[in-house]
Amino acid sequence: MSPAGKKLRSYDSAKIRTAVTAQFGHVARSAAELTPEQLERPSGLGDWTVAELAGHVAWIADSLAAGLARPPGAVPELRAAEWPFATASLAGKISEAARETLGGAPLPELFERAAGRLASALAEHPDGRVLDLWIGDMTLADFLVTRTVELVVHTDDLNRAVPGLGIPLERQALAACTRLLADALALKAPGGSVEVRIPPFAVVQCVQGPSHTRGTPPNVVETDPLTWLRLATGRTDWAGAVDGALVRASGERADLSALLPLMS
Repeated sequence: MSPAGKKLRSYDSAKIRTAVTAQFGHVARSAAELTPEQLERPSGLGDWTVAELAGHVAWIADSLAAGLARPPGAVPELRAAEWPFATASLAGKISEAARETLGGAPLPELFERAAGRLASALAEHPDGRVLDLWIGDMTLADFLVTRTVELVVHTDDLNRAVPGLGIPLERQALAACTRLLADALALKAPGGSVEVRIPPFAVVQCVQGPSHTRGTPPNVVETDPLTWLRLATGRTDWAGAVDGALVRASGERADLSALLPLMS
């Protein structure tokens, strides 16, 4: 849970709903154009093919609608920034559930069905609706923020797996994903000795030690949003990102390798 007195970031619910729907639509349109050869390519995620990864994205929307169709949970147990730490043990369960739900239907059919169910579910339920989830109950508003992480990260996975695919990243979805993962880092390593900058979306302070109040902090980490989400989810390792000048880290406490990834 969040440290006592720690105020967690709030999000504009209307923008998050729009971002989730838009990012899902971007993936759906691109997935419909994938060739059989592209669908059989390795995704870079374990033994999943591109077809299985795309199907998983359809499941993300379908499972949200299914969750809203179940009886509500009682009391929210998790906030958005706490979600990454609750997912580590569920990868196998999620993969199995996705395959059972999707049942081998053609991708266009899966995306069309999921999009319809998602739109209807979001129209029917308010932000405060509590979902009964495997990881712990969450409000719909907070859970939707976590969907930006799933959608943006897997959009990036698909783009890297299929050169030239070029699925757009919705700016608001990328912003929310970046901020959630930055806040999760601050929860994992509370403190004020390191400032992590991910322009233009997020700045957080973390890691115990001497804090600063004025001027440039002594320990600074700066990177771009895509590199950050790849670091936070284990797609890129810290040393490689630093060596490749994708991360600029200065100060004796600016090595975050022991804290990453936040989820994988």
